[in-house]
Amino acid sequence: MNTSVDIFVFGSNLAGRHGKGAALFALKERGAAYGVGEGRMGDSYALPTKDRHLRTLPLEDIKRRSVHNFLTYARAHPELTFEVTRVGCGLAGYTDDQIAPMFIDATDNCRLPAEWVNLLSTPTPVGAA
Repeated sequence: MNTSVDIFVFGSNLAGRHGKGAALFALKERGAAYGVGEGRMGDSYALPTKDRHLRTLPLEDIKRRSVHNFLTYARAHPELTFEVTRVGCGLAGYTDDQIAPMFIDATDNCRLPAEWVNLLSTPTPVGAA
């Protein structure tokens, strides 16, 4: 019997205003809480890509804080499956090429978007930096 729970991972803002896109879906359907901008809520996980004033966070902040915190949580909860959306690639305005590499060390319980899986599995040409 599979008792795994799917957790919907969506891009959020630190103010917890889940008003559009995947964040609104998480609020309406997956237990996200208005006013909570980071972490697990119900069957969702808010991964901040914007600050409290709804300004896009710098890539380094997303990587060092938001993605790091999420991957740490995912590692600590192997009993859960995390359905990761294209966080940062919608309203935050970043590209898949910029965000996907942040998830190179994602654990097996993280299901990454197909676009990211393709990017992460493509070998880097010799001599490329």
